[in-house]
Amino acid sequence: MTDSKYFTTTKKGEIFELKAELNSDKKEKKKEAVKKVIASMTVGKDVSALFPDVVNCMQTDNLELKKLVYLYLMNYAKSQPDMAIMAVNTFVKDCEDPNPLIRALAVRTMGCIRVDKITEYLCEPLRKCLKDEDPYVRKTAAVCVAKLHDINAQLVEDQGFLDTLKDLISDSNPMVVANAVAALSEIAESHPSSNLLDLNPQSINKLLTALNECTEWGQIFILDCLANYTPKDDREAQSICERVTPRLSHANSAVVLSAVKVLMKFMEMLSKDLDYYGTLLKKLAPPLVTLLSAEPELQYVALRNINLIVQKRPEILKHEMKVFFVKYNDPIYVKLEKLDIMIRLASQANIAQVLAELKEYATEVDVDFVRKAVRAIGRCAIKVEQSAERCVSTLLDLIQTKVNYVVQEAIVVIKDIFRKYPNKYESVIATLCENLDSLDEPEARAAMIWIVGEYAERIDNADELLESFLEGFHDESTQVQLQLLTAIVKLFLKKPTETQELVQQVLSLATQDSDNPDLRDRGYIYWRLLSTDPVAAKEVVLAEKPLISEETDLIEPTLLDELICYIGTLASVYHKPPSAFVEGGRGVVHKSLPPRTASNESVESPETAPAGAPSNEQPDVIPTQGDLLGDLLNLDLGPPVSGPPLATSSVQMGAVDLLGGGLDSLIGGPNFVAPPAAAVPANLGAPMGSGLSDLFDLTSGVGTLSGSYVAPKAVWLPAMKAKGLEISGTFTRQVGSISMDLQLTNKALQVMTDFAIQFNRNSFGLAPAAPLQVHAPLSPNQSVEISLPLNTVGSVMKMEPLNNLQVAVKNNIDVFYFSTLYPLHILFVEDGKMEAVSSRLQSSNIFTVAKRNVEGQDMLYQSLKLTNGIWVLAELRIQPGNPNFTLSLKCRAPEVSQHVYQAYETILKN
Repeated sequence: MTDSKYFTTTKKGEIFELKAELNSDKKEKKKEAVKKVIASMTVGKDVSALFPDVVNCMQTDNLELKKLVYLYLMNYAKSQPDMAIMAVNTFVKDCEDPNPLIRALAVRTMGCIRVDKITEYLCEPLRKCLKDEDPYVRKTAAVCVAKLHDINAQLVEDQGFLDTLKDLISDSNPMVVANAVAALSEIAESHPSSNLLDLNPQSINKLLTALNECTEWGQIFILDCLANYTPKDDREAQSICERVTPRLSHANSAVVLSAVKVLMKFMEMLSKDLDYYGTLLKKLAPPLVTLLSAEPELQYVALRNINLIVQKRPEILKHEMKVFFVKYNDPIYVKLEKLDIMIRLASQANIAQVLAELKEYATEVDVDFVRKAVRAIGRCAIKVEQSAERCVSTLLDLIQTKVNYVVQEAIVVIKDIFRKYPNKYESVIATLCENLDSLDEPEARAAMIWIVGEYAERIDNADELLESFLEGFHDESTQVQLQLLTAIVKLFLKKPTETQELVQQVLSLATQDSDNPDLRDRGYIYWRLLSTDPVAAKEVVLAEKPLISEETDLIEPTLLDELICYIGTLASVYHKPPSAFVEGGRGVVHKSLPPRTASNESVESPETAPAGAPSNEQPDVIPTQGDLLGDLLNLDLGPPVSGPPLATSSVQMGAVDLLGGGLDSLIGGPNFVAPPAAAVPANLGAPMGSGLSDLFDLTSGVGTLSGSYVAPKAVWLPAMKAKGLEISGTFTRQVGSISMDLQLTNKALQVMTDFAIQFNRNSFGLAPAAPLQVHAPLSPNQSVEISLPLNTVGSVMKMEPLNNLQVAVKNNIDVFYFSTLYPLHILFVEDGKMEAVSSRLQSSNIFTVAKRNVEGQDMLYQSLKLTNGIWVLAELRIQPGNPNFTLSLKCRAPEVSQHVYQAYETILKN
């Protein structure tokens, strides 16, 4: 009979009987009694009263009975700590038992009893077991150190167990190595600052040797540890990759994903020109494809990881489109994930295949899946321009099916296709209008209204169509109401004579009859625009729309790089970093991919582009509501705020009205210009002579600059946005002093006085060092030039972009806001020189350390230092006769890099 009989008894007064049986002289009866106790404990009965009797049973040679007693002890030691101490002597004795299984069992159980009083007795037995002759005991003891560290970290450090654990990495037995790595990794996770796993090429070699021989879970521990190592160069990275590659053919999917993680991370360091790089790409595809033949749950985990891999390196799976085709019996969560990857892999070469497949999916019975399939056709059209026409005709075929939800999804995606390819497919509008009555979902109705409003001049009865929506205005969702308001205003601006009543009706409904603040505010803005300046209204409402991007759902690159380091973990399934969902005291370390090594830095990858010239247009950044209202309106310069820097966020709609001047007074210009992406390396396109000697004129003493480069003044605040006050300016650095050179021009009809200026908190603590001095009132059509001295002792808050400066200027009329980007070289300080070798760039405080010629290339090694103490090391490389040069930077604050590139280019080109 099996042990299940112990769980079926429901006798009363059982404790007394069990007590008698536990004290029986017969071994079999004693064992039966302990089994009954464990069964009662498992189903939730309180059998803690039997603690002394069970502990007495520890004195036995029977391994099965000993395991059962130890199981009981682990469960009840916490609630009976004083009684648990009775068991210590037996533990200590068992740790010296000739049977290695008993020695290991004793040390494992002692590690699981989380009682402080017992912990101190555990140290000596544990020390012996860590140096035991049997590898099974050593591997058990290694894990016990991690458990003990969790209970009392200080004790583990004082007793020197961490050093013993590090020594076990060199153990002859692979399983001991794996457990030592697992234990050290566990301890390191709870103490991110400690450098416990001090990996070097020698220890890595030992881990790789153990990798081939240990169990599958041991392999995972070692692979995860390897993923945290950064090789010193591309050769070492290639060597590790070659030794990890055989793990890709392992039967355990967790081992495969851990191996993929290591390879994906180290591939960053390999040059794309290497033959091995291409070989590695080919080797990565089959194991990922094999994962898709597992059960659905494993498939889903694999697909979520593949989704990340495809975003990072689509070339790995570009020829494997067919394995992502959906099977009829796939669960919905697998189907949707496959669909997403299909779109990511879609290209001109396979688009016909993909579209045929998607059209097939659109006739399925699962409504959610059909919607996604229709949406996927639209995404393909936006991604692969050559397929757009075929996608549109496929969508029109689907609309002809008259299946309600298919029609609605098709209209939503056709709206996006119109945005991506204006004036190309508008001939289909008539077909769309025929299906107007069948639309009942807010998103589809809003999309159709947008199409009617946007192309009102091509639709004869546009006013009738929009009027039909207006009849049930208050029953519509907010999304539809907002879209309808905008569409009717667009229609009015295109056909003013025919639609005057219609626009008055919608403005009245939006402003007077609605209690939705968003709708009301938009209604008032349109009303004021139309009543004061119809020409401006036309420019605002009918402005040219930016083309929509092809991949709106791509993961942001730095987050993607971090998630690649977490392949095979929950983070890769959630597509969120661990810090977003792990709670508790453990510090979560942000991981990132290693930088490319020097041998391949000049190889441009498709993800990075050369840093372009700094744009003349200044990005308009809306400061946070709290910053604007609290700091700037009061113009009250308080002491620097200490504490962690806060992230900036865009201001809410409600805050615009509070500022009085509406949106125009808040931002400096009509467009938000995103900063150029940082690229390593930046190939700065500057005209060249015959190498660096000509460029910097290093040999001659003529033409020494007296100060750093000064950009020409640009308009920061146009008069139309500041009630007639125009502000132009630039930044300069002369003899260690930073200043903002301003030109104030009065284009209004009244005199301006009482000027004051304040900066919002910024990345480098820039602040005015003196008040803004305008000595005489500024009369109409008069200009005044002022040099405002700046210092870097203001409040610091990291901005986006890093060199963004938000400024408030006050005069007798109002307070005005604008933002500008300061060139980073104004922050390069005079003591940034690391070696006593000077060069022409010294005038902008960029100091040359050394110069040499390698294989026909001139190379200049330079150093600079920012006002906040950040050092930047630079290598400038040029080939004679080549119009481009390459700049490579090393800095402990990578976010500074892109702005240093821009500063270099600005100085060198001018």
